[in-house]
Amino acid sequence: MSNAQIVDHGLHQGHMLKEARLHSAGLSVSLLNFGAVTRDLRLLQGNRPLILGFEDPAAYLSNPGYLGVIAGRVAGRIKDARFALDGQSYQLDANEGDTLLHGGAQGLSHVFWELELLSDASARLRYHSPEGEAGFPGAVDVSLIVTLEGLAIVYDMRADVSAPTPISLAQHNYYNLAGGAQPIRDHRLQVDASSFLVLDNANVPTGEIAALDGSHHDFRLGRSFSDVDPEHRGSDVALVFNTCRDPQLPVATLTAPDGLQMRIVSDQPCAQVYTAAALPPQSGALSGQQIGPAIGVCFEPQGFPNAVNLPQFPSVIATPDQPYRQRLRLEFG
Repeated sequence: MSNAQIVDHGLHQGHMLKEARLHSAGLSVSLLNFGAVTRDLRLLQGNRPLILGFEDPAAYLSNPGYLGVIAGRVAGRIKDARFALDGQSYQLDANEGDTLLHGGAQGLSHVFWELELLSDASARLRYHSPEGEAGFPGAVDVSLIVTLEGLAIVYDMRADVSAPTPISLAQHNYYNLAGGAQPIRDHRLQVDASSFLVLDNANVPTGEIAALDGSHHDFRLGRSFSDVDPEHRGSDVALVFNTCRDPQLPVATLTAPDGLQMRIVSDQPCAQVYTAAALPPQSGALSGQQIGPAIGVCFEPQGFPNAVNLPQFPSVIATPDQPYRQRLRLEFG
């Protein structure tokens, strides 16, 4: 493990803030034990950043935009921060008005994980979420293995539960394949999607699934964000993947103005696409970057948001016999 290392960044909230630095033949990545954050991901050729990040690791202790985190226990929004399971009602810790967003203020994105190196190009993060954390039933043991493979990075997410409980994780990088100095409006996105989830006025899915035809969410043939959204209002939509697709092939491709591509391979049924319209401007970005509205795009494969309250949606309930698994692969070139 001569190239990989773990660096300490001082005590915070009674925990040592740690950073793992990994390398492959084509990529480098920095991971934090707080929020399982991907702090920095870049091409070695040209030292080119691929995601937005903060220079100071301690900046992630206050991270309202969820930069780089693993969001959960349940990513996305849960209406009225409540749900029922097996005849029992659960009131969760709302953190966006009356809504639960990304697992709440004490979700996986805001806790310290255990961090260990597995090789020069791989590290594992683990977290034990006790029963009742943020209001959810069951205890959960979450594991994330991040591995670099040449010009690809793989996120292998697992959760073993003590009792039936909703689990739906999402990796929350803000991608800007041009380095992060300018907005992503000239990036192009192509998605093998069939439809999108209709939202209420609190941005929570209603249960209605709408066709993409004629909508400004239609990325099936590949479109730039400026073409989709000429008035710069921003996108924050859950796209439902084509169920006939081959899950071993990329479900989406993001292309920078100079042609660099990120191909996304996912086993999830949908993804939230968020062009960071509400991301507040923040100082302390990685060298040469900005952090603010429209500077990055999130592409977050996950289960259907608010599925715990909508039985017509695919279930996000994990059980001791059916633990949670997700594999996300990002290929650059």
